[in-house]
Amino acid sequence: MNIHEYQGKEILKSFGVRVQEGIVAETPEQAVEAAKRMKEEFNSDWVVIKAQIHAGGRGKGGGVKLAKNHDEVLQRATDIIGMQLVTPQTGPEGKKVNKVLVAQDVYYPGDSDTKEFYMSVLLDRATGRNIIMYSTEGGMDIEEVAEKTPHLIFKEEIDPKVGLQGFQARKIAFNLGLSGGAHKDMVKFVAALYKAYDSIDASMFEINPVLKTSDDKILAVDAKVNLDENALYRHADIAAMRDITEEDPTEVEAGESNLNYVKLDGNVGCMVNGAGLAMATMDIIKLAGGEPANFLDVGGTANAETVKAGFNIILKDPNVKAILINIFGGIVRCDRVAQGVIDAYNEIGNIPVPIIVRLQGTNAAEAKKLIDESGLQVYSAILLKEAAELVTKVLGDK
Repeated sequence: MNIHEYQGKEILKSFGVRVQEGIVAETPEQAVEAAKRMKEEFNSDWVVIKAQIHAGGRGKGGGVKLAKNHDEVLQRATDIIGMQLVTPQTGPEGKKVNKVLVAQDVYYPGDSDTKEFYMSVLLDRATGRNIIMYSTEGGMDIEEVAEKTPHLIFKEEIDPKVGLQGFQARKIAFNLGLSGGAHKDMVKFVAALYKAYDSIDASMFEINPVLKTSDDKILAVDAKVNLDENALYRHADIAAMRDITEEDPTEVEAGESNLNYVKLDGNVGCMVNGAGLAMATMDIIKLAGGEPANFLDVGGTANAETVKAGFNIILKDPNVKAILINIFGGIVRCDRVAQGVIDAYNEIGNIPVPIIVRLQGTNAAEAKKLIDESGLQVYSAILLKEAAELVTKVLGDK
């Protein structure tokens, strides 16, 4: 699960990580009031207006703007709230901005220069251990840094038996070229950041940039936090941070029916039971000359209700020209699935696209007979090859 920057900062702050302070606003007028409160607390008219969406690269898309007075706050917030923000991570359709973070100006002048660093905590799946990845090249896309200057990316592996050790935090601060008060503050920052990551069952923390201020304080200017959904039952307060307006509405609806759904760009809807079978089904669709329109896994207990919910979700995509149902009947009997397909079809009414049903496993022959004798616009198959040929046929008829 993704959360917004301001929510990630709230979590970090609760674990002792210093962050760029800010106040959330949903209207330009609220943004001005927030700026006034920031003035009282930090004695500066300058604030940063930051769009809150679940995507990186907001600055490049015009979603992060500096405002030097209240008139500029009103103008910047008016420009950003409600805009369709397009970034490298949103795709060409972009995401609508519903709220902004009015954040303190942390690039104030002082005795030393400000410096930006990159830091993330994540699981290295090759070793099964958490790592802290960091670089002196903060504020840049880490992919670009890895491509052009890979020697500037460092990794610190954490032994799960003992956790992050003090010498490792000091090594990170040293590799970032820090000394004196900034070095000590970075050691505290790293320790608190890792504790936060480990404590909330996160799958990734990315802070870009981590800033050394002109008075040698270390703080998080941004916070991208991904959480392991399988562990959310242990963190009800964090689960409550979910913002479904940032998610695909169809995927949200599928989740409410306990379906795993991902929308794609093709013309053949897929309904399967099992992720591995879904991948094979999408492959066969491509081999047959089509393109999968979605990934839809109904799980191991497919019945009339789940099939009906799957139909409704798939049919919301106007690009779908055919639906391929590919079910392996191991635990579930194929004839029960076939009856579920028939019942769902009759309940929905006229389905405007052809349906191909491939059932294999327990009672597959009985299932094929049920489909064939239903009188519906449904094509049945037992072999995957047959299903592929039917996909080719129905697409050719379109």
